[in-house]
Amino acid sequence: MKNRLIPVLAAGAGVVALLIGSNSAFAASGADLAQKNGCMACHGIDKKILGPAFKDVAGKYKGDAGAVAMLSKKIKDGSSGVWGPIPMPPNGPKVSDADIKTLAEWVLATK
Repeated sequence: MKNRLIPVLAAGAGVVALLIGSNSAFAASGADLAQKNGCMACHGIDKKILGPAFKDVAGKYKGDAGAVAMLSKKIKDGSSGVWGPIPMPPNGPKVSDADIKTLAEWVLATK
């Protein structure tokens, strides 16, 4: 039984690695979406502009199982008061729910 479990766990870890960070297509699509939808006007990857750096967001919510859903909601509906006095405007419905989820996953995978 143990011999069967190890390959399954290893395969699962590989899939997770592909989905968050090591897959260049995922990273490119997240970066492309951030650029296309104007996120980079207020956020830097590793520096605060008007909003927090994506690396800081990823660090704050690291290990939080509900982080993708929470960040997706903030991207869609807007947010204020979490990172300072400047509110983030809502991005839905101009940005699709699928793209918002991809953006949230990409931001949370930023290192």
